Amino acid sequence: MYIVDVFAERPYAGNQLAVVIGDSLSDETMQQVAAEMNFSETTFVAPALAEDGSYPVRIFTPARELSFAGHPILGTAWVLRQYVDRHSDGPLLLNLAVGQVAVAFESSAGLGDVSWFRAPPAKLGAFCPREPMAAALGLAATDIADNSPIQQATAGISAMIVPLRDLDALRRCRLDLAAYAPLAAQGFPPLVYLYCHQTHQQDNDLSVRFFFEAHGIREDPATGNGASFLGAYLLAHNVFGRDNLSLRIEQGHEVLRPSLVLLRALRRGDEREVSVGGRVIPVLRGVLL
Repeated sequence: MYIVDVFAERPYAGNQLAVVIGDSLSDETMQQVAAEMNFSETTFVAPALAEDGSYPVRIFTPARELSFAGHPILGTAWVLRQYVDRHSDGPLLLNLAVGQVAVAFESSAGLGDVSWFRAPPAKLGAFCPREPMAAALGLAATDIADNSPIQQATAGISAMIVPLRDLDALRRCRLDLAAYAPLAAQGFPPLVYLYCHQTHQQDNDLSVRFFFEAHGIREDPATGNGASFLGAYLLAHNVFGRDNLSLRIEQGHEVLRPSLVLLRALRRGDEREVSVGGRVIPVLRGVLL
C-alpha cells in the first residue's frame, strides 16, 4: 500500500491517494479499506498485466465505487511505474470501468516529472439557471459569471461546471445539499466544479474548487476529472478564443492543500482532445494487515 500526493508541488499538498496493490480483496473489503482511509479516493490494482497489456484498476470513494476519476489515475500509474513496472519507458495502460486510459510521463522544465492522462470524451449536457444554483452555493446570482453557462458534463461520472466572477465568490461558495435538492430532483448531480479567471498566483490561468457528496459534503484539493470536463467546456464555449489550450489550474487553497493541475485541450473540427497532468509525490509505504 502506498500513499501519494497528486497534483502536488511539495509533500502534504495536492490530493491524497491510497494505492493498494494486490488481487485478493473482496468488493466489500475494498470499500471498507476506502472508508478506513477516508481520502476522496482509494485505488486497488492487480500487480500483473492483463492480456491486453493493461493494469486492471478499481476506484473507491469512502462511500461507493467510481468508474473514472482523475487524480487516482495519475497517482496509480505513478506508483506502478516507480514500484512495479520500472523497466517500461512508454505509457502505462490502466483498465478502468469507463474504459482504457493511457498515462504518459514527461520531464518538464520548471515542474520536474509530470504524469499525463488522456481524458475519455466528455459529453456536455443540460444547462442550469443561475438563480437556483447560486442559492445552493450560498451566493448571489450576480456572483456567477453571465458570459458562460452553467452546464452538466459527463464521462463516467457527472458534474456541474459553474463559472464565477472572481476569487471572492470562489472563496465564499459552499454546497448546501438541502438547497440543492430541487436541482437534484431535476437530474443535476450534487458534484459541483467552480472556476474563475482570477488566481492566487500570477503564473496560473484559473482558480477552481470542487464539492461532492460522500458521507456529507467534501471538497477536493485537486480534481483531475473536473479539469478534463473543464477542458471540453472551455473549448465548446470558446472561453479563451482559441482551439489549442495549455493551462495551469490552481486548487486547494481553501482547504490548505494547494495544488497545481495542468490542462491541455485541443479542438480539431468537431473532435476534442483533452489531457490532464500533474506531479505525484510519495508520502508513505506500508502493508495492509
